Amino acid sequence: MDQEIKPVNFKNAIQCNICGDVIESKHRHDFKWCSCGSCAVDGGTNYLRRIGNLNDYTELSTPGDELLQD
Repeated sequence: MDQEIKPVNFKNAIQCNICGDVIESKHRHDFKWCSCGSCAVDGGTNYLRRIGNLNDYTELSTPGDELLQD
């Protein structure tokens, strides 16, 4: 039987290079835009989703410090 291993306790965040906002998604489907609307973050601790041009934001996400096995 295959087991899925998921990282836990990580930060899912970016900083907009245009308006300077730091936006963080804290739970699944916690979709947030920066104040200027150039970029967005989503996914919480379930997945990483980014909206916007790569040059418009700086990645601030940190890897999990633990692993959870299902």
